[in-house]
Amino acid sequence: MASNGDIKPKMTPTGRYASVYSEVQTSRLNHSLPLPSVLKNNFKILDGPQSSAAGNPDEIAKLFPNLFGQPSAMLFPSDSGASLSDQKLKIGVVLSGGQAPGGHNVISGLFDYLQKLAKGSILFGFRGGPAGIMKGKYVELDSEFIYPYRNQGGFDMICSGRDKIETPEQFKQAEETAKKLDLDGLLVIGGDDSNTNACLLAENFRSKNLKTRVIGCPKTIDGDLKCKEVPASFGFDTACKIYSEMIGNVMIDARSTGKYYHFVRLMGRAASHITLECALQTHPNITIIGEEVAAKKLTLKNVTDYMVDVIVKRAKLGYNYGVILIPEGLIDFIPEVQVLIAELNEILAHGVVDEAGAWKAKLTPQCLQLFQILPNAIQEQLLLERDPHGNVQVAKIETEKMLIQMVETELQKRKQAGAYEGQFKGQSHFFGYEGRCGLPTNFDANYCYALGYGAGALLHAGKTGLISSVGNLAAPVEEWSVGGTALTSLMDVERRHGKFKPVIKKAMVELEGPIQFLGPASNAVNHTLLLELGAQA
Repeated sequence: MASNGDIKPKMTPTGRYASVYSEVQTSRLNHSLPLPSVLKNNFKILDGPQSSAAGNPDEIAKLFPNLFGQPSAMLFPSDSGASLSDQKLKIGVVLSGGQAPGGHNVISGLFDYLQKLAKGSILFGFRGGPAGIMKGKYVELDSEFIYPYRNQGGFDMICSGRDKIETPEQFKQAEETAKKLDLDGLLVIGGDDSNTNACLLAENFRSKNLKTRVIGCPKTIDGDLKCKEVPASFGFDTACKIYSEMIGNVMIDARSTGKYYHFVRLMGRAASHITLECALQTHPNITIIGEEVAAKKLTLKNVTDYMVDVIVKRAKLGYNYGVILIPEGLIDFIPEVQVLIAELNEILAHGVVDEAGAWKAKLTPQCLQLFQILPNAIQEQLLLERDPHGNVQVAKIETEKMLIQMVETELQKRKQAGAYEGQFKGQSHFFGYEGRCGLPTNFDANYCYALGYGAGALLHAGKTGLISSVGNLAAPVEEWSVGGTALTSLMDVERRHGKFKPVIKKAMVELEGPIQFLGPASNAVNHTLLLELGAQA
């Protein structure tokens, strides 16, 4: 096993290091994975019609002159022999962004494709995310190295990172690595920002006439990277089942004590998909969907009053307890807060916030008034340094604690007015990283393996600037479709760090039980996907 680093496998097929695995991990290790039938036999790859963009096509065309308009691709059964060359390939793979259950199976699928249909090929794993590409840090992945990670959670095979390849110097570093390793292709496993980066890399490599092709893979537990051709991002199914089990536990606790309202904030920075799916699985007393708040133009007071109304009604029935689900990005959905955050982003993009508060003069009167009525802790959290993509770090904004304070204040007013006679005690929770690295569900394990295997086919066929796409997901695995969708067709432009940049358009919520590997629910598809595919009433 060749390597320029110190990564070592946790266990080998012979059982060495087996003691680090639990019984469940060991049982999952050798769990066999089905493949879509189109990948098990001879296939051909056909191009679809010319593509456009999700928004502002003229701008996207200017930014991606070598890729814009290219067709998506689809795999179809072929009666003839293998239509792809028997060329030995050199392929790189990188994990980018936050962890999501199933990432190891994407790499496993890619590796197995190369072993079966491009024998003699080499797979390099870039360590620590995109920085590994720029710094040339990699490990050669072989069967012994990959084996211990099959069907396992986490990204620890090669680890991930949130670096971006965006400056001329960084692109040059990526080019040098691609040339040094003589890469025929690169698979970028990541979310919307990472796949935007993959598209930029594909555009750059093509403009420099490099032979390295770039394919993306849809990863994010948030569930906001999807479209008709890419019906789901991997990790969402697993994360929602993990969170739903935790929510179910909290519900039993609430009923057992009879005196607490549990405010549960769930991951989902830009969309409320996780909150909606967990609500469909667990049926809490109150669920706040950010997209609905935005559509109805609700204020913070409107949201507070809605929760208080339910709490008062339950108190009249003798129930002084309950569970309330809140999306992580709720505060960014409230129109008045959206305006405030936009103004703060502009201020922070062009200077430092001074302790004397002189920067507040740059806020409009309405935003200044709103900012001043927020609790001090929330004010400080809104001023935190932005993430690498210029976004507010909503994970650090304790919205659930703010809402508990606001609900307490309103309930006290109603008690003084004789409209409320119950007792209220709020408990805050944030379910975040707990869901990112669990053992992938059967769905995510199968889906990721197919995504990786399909990506291998796309790279083998010389495709670039596509995202691996597996569809027909409500059907048995054997009937799943496999192909690649043009990354530019998913893009729009967005203002970040004070400038307009290309980004994959996030999929928002459309307003129009525990993880199990055996048993009646082990292969159940999540409610959100079934509803979107029209397979569930």
